[in-house]
Amino acid sequence: MTEKIQRCCEVCGNLSFDDGGDGFFYCTRCGSQAVDIMDTGVDDDDLFNVDGGMYSTSQRRQYCQVSQPVPISQVQLSQHLETLKTFDDYDERNGDDGVGPAVPSDFGSSQISLTYTDYYSEIRLRYVMGLQAMIQMQCKTLVEKFNVSPLIVGLAGPIWLRFLAHENVLSDEWADNVIHESESQTQGEIELSQPTGSQKTEPHNLIGKRAVTIWHKSLRNLIPLPCSLAISFLVCHVAREAILPTDILKWTLEGKLPYFAAFLEIEKQLGPPTRSCPISTSRMFRPIRTVTLQKLESLAASIARKIGLELPSVNFHAIAARYLKHLSLPVEKILPQACQVYEWSMPPELYLSDNDSRLPSRVCVMSILIVTMRILYDLNGGKWELISSCSNNLVSAVENGAGECGFSCNARGAVTEEDSASRDSDPHDSTSVLSKKSNYDASKLLKILEEKYNELSDTYDFSKDLQSYLLYCKNVVFAGLEPAYDDHEEERIIEDFWDFYQSHKADKASEDRKTDSHTCNHFHHSGSRHGSNSTTKENENFGDDGCKCKLSRDDGDSNAALRQLKADMNENRFVYIPPRKNVKKKDGYIRYARKKDGAYLYAVHADYYILLRSCAKVAQVDVRTMHVGVLAFEKRLEMLEKRIDFCLCKRIPDDFCEFCHD
Repeated sequence: MTEKIQRCCEVCGNLSFDDGGDGFFYCTRCGSQAVDIMDTGVDDDDLFNVDGGMYSTSQRRQYCQVSQPVPISQVQLSQHLETLKTFDDYDERNGDDGVGPAVPSDFGSSQISLTYTDYYSEIRLRYVMGLQAMIQMQCKTLVEKFNVSPLIVGLAGPIWLRFLAHENVLSDEWADNVIHESESQTQGEIELSQPTGSQKTEPHNLIGKRAVTIWHKSLRNLIPLPCSLAISFLVCHVAREAILPTDILKWTLEGKLPYFAAFLEIEKQLGPPTRSCPISTSRMFRPIRTVTLQKLESLAASIARKIGLELPSVNFHAIAARYLKHLSLPVEKILPQACQVYEWSMPPELYLSDNDSRLPSRVCVMSILIVTMRILYDLNGGKWELISSCSNNLVSAVENGAGECGFSCNARGAVTEEDSASRDSDPHDSTSVLSKKSNYDASKLLKILEEKYNELSDTYDFSKDLQSYLLYCKNVVFAGLEPAYDDHEEERIIEDFWDFYQSHKADKASEDRKTDSHTCNHFHHSGSRHGSNSTTKENENFGDDGCKCKLSRDDGDSNAALRQLKADMNENRFVYIPPRKNVKKKDGYIRYARKKDGAYLYAVHADYYILLRSCAKVAQVDVRTMHVGVLAFEKRLEMLEKRIDFCLCKRIPDDFCEFCHD
């Protein structure tokens, strides 16, 4: 007969203990052993007593209290609230009537043995919920920090759920199918691995591999962590926002968009891993490497294709306006013409594609802008050489004084030579005025592009100074890493080193300022001391042929600029084409081609190359890739023009009705 005693359990607070038959008593709720009471058994004389022997209906037991029980406090009860909830769920699942364990436990352990279903259900649920939390954090950051429309928050939920349904990771057969697939992929001799330590209680496949690891790898292959960035970019694309893959990647690398350090916030929301999910949060949700720009765009298009979402083209107007502002070019003049070219051609490259080998959509946007600017400013060769020579002549004219050597500056800033032919020509000639205006606009455009080219380098915020970089390493690169124990001495040493760096940096800055001021004063005094002699020598050397001497020096500067441009073109496998001498057809658009000589060679003019390299730097693609995109778009325009000419020249048949004839 099982005997019960009323005693308060120190683990769960239960008031009922059962005799385990081994001299100890166990809690009917959690199964823990009572440490303050035990059964000393029966007396030896009672074994042979007929009336009160071992076969009698009543037996006398003596209890020995080891120590007086201490009443459990309310704090201890609150600490074990979660344990009580776990055991209640276990009793309901196993049909326990609350009486206690039917079979006495050997050690009275409070841990419940986990089943096969417990492991894969917890791993799958934690991974899906963590990735969903990462997407929510990214959308929230885009709305709050980068002024993206709040519409993306409502779009992210349906896209994420439909993607989960397509991947079929929430089905009941998912875990078994993954295990069977892992067993079938093994070839050759199989070496069975023996589980050790705490892994003995985990499920394994027939080969001996941990099922926990197999399920985790399957989840990361079906729904990789970059899917969060792809879905965030996809909802921005559907909401017609001017957000590009370059923006998503830059904000991710800078730590502004939750991705690399998002596992810290995920652990706060989901809590630490349980026994049924023996994988740390950092291992499950911390990316090893970043995703490429092309992969991000193709992954977003792949998700849209899987869930059957029809995507629009990119927001050409917003993206083109953003590119023109980045290049400091006149938006009101270029953008309307570019939009007309876009609406007329509607290239399919403006739609997202899941093909990794296809050109990105931003290349097509920039190709339309390049073609439009070439048409508006007549950039078909010779403009850059003309601008370079005019600027050098303007410098020489200013140094010699206004009007010397037959040069003068007109109202537009262009340099003209005042010879007899130019004086006798008609100043109101419309053709010459249009040509000068076109050259002036082209010169202004190319000057802006040359100046902006060196300023367009994309830098990250953490590379500004050492303090920003150290903060970035602490919050992003080494997020979650802390010393095993508090070392105040180490913190003090770090602070001392940082103070030393700041003081050394301030001293160096002051020394640099002193050096610069001393250098400026030295040049000022030397210039004032030798100014009169140098001026006299220049005046002596400037005789009748002074203009020729000055122009020869400017020609040297022009040649140096040309050599530098050719060297830059040679690095990108471009070949310099000199300006055309005898132009038969004015305002003719030149289409360039590439030649394969072992590797592809691209022969272009200087003004087109300056435009091309600046636009490629803004779009963050290679110059050759940008040129290939321009060639593809020009080919499409040529095909459309041929089809239009063919249709216009087509004769209408005689059997058409009167309405068609009219």
